[in-house]
Amino acid sequence: MSVEFAKVLIEPAYRKVAAAIGARILGRTLQDGERLPSETELARQFGVNRSTVREALRELESRGLVQRRPGSKLMSVSRPHQQSVAAGVSHALLLNDVTVRDVWEALTILEPPLAAAAARARTAEDLECLTAAADAFAAVRDDTAETVRRTAAVFRCLGRATGNPVLGLAQEPLLQLLEPSLGVMIDKVPQARARIATAHRRLLEALEGRDADGAHEWMARHIRDFRKGYEIAGIDLALRLTL
Repeated sequence: MSVEFAKVLIEPAYRKVAAAIGARILGRTLQDGERLPSETELARQFGVNRSTVREALRELESRGLVQRRPGSKLMSVSRPHQQSVAAGVSHALLLNDVTVRDVWEALTILEPPLAAAAARARTAEDLECLTAAADAFAAVRDDTAETVRRTAAVFRCLGRATGNPVLGLAQEPLLQLLEPSLGVMIDKVPQARARIATAHRRLLEALEGRDADGAHEWMARHIRDFRKGYEIAGIDLALRLTL
C-alpha cells in the first residue's frame, strides 16, 4: 500500500507578513505604542507590494495587535481590548450551544473565589470603582438594559480588583452571555433589583474590610440568587443562549 500525503498549502504572502510582524509583537520585540515603519518601508523590507503589507496590517488590526492612532499615518503596536477578545470567546460558546445553566454553573465556580481574591488584593482605586458602580446601579430605576449594564460593571470592578488580568478575561465572556437572560429575569422578578443592590453593598463592605471569606460567601449567595430569580421568572435553565 502506497503512502499518501496531503497537499502542501501555499499561504498568501500577506499572512506571512502578518505572522512575522505578529511574532515580533507577541515576543515583545515591538512594544505597546511603538510605531511601525511606513507601508512603503515595510514593503521594501519584506520584498512585497504595498498592497500585501496593507492587507497584513488589516489582519493584525482585526486581531487588536496594531491600530492607527489619531493624527498619525503610521500603525502603532496595541494591546487587544479585553472585551473584544472576550466577544470572540462568547461567540464560540454560543456556537457550541451553551445554556443558561452552563453560564450559571461557570459563574458559581469562578466568581466567589474571584471576589475573595479581590478582597485580598484590592486598592483604594478599586474601592472607588466598585463604589461608583454600585451607586450607579442603585440610581437606575426603570431602564432594564442600563440595570443589567450596571450589574455587569460591578462584576468587572471585582475582576480588576484581583490584579490578575487572566481572571478578568476569564469572567468577561460569561458576563457578555449573562446579560440577556439577566435582563429578562429582572423584568419579571420585582424583588430582583433590591436583592442585587444588597449583594453589592455586602460585597463592598467585604472588600473595604479585606474580608476574603465574607466576599466569597456573599458572591456565592449572589450567584445562587440569580438561579432563584430564573426559576421565579420561569426561565428554562436548558435554554440555549443568544446575544
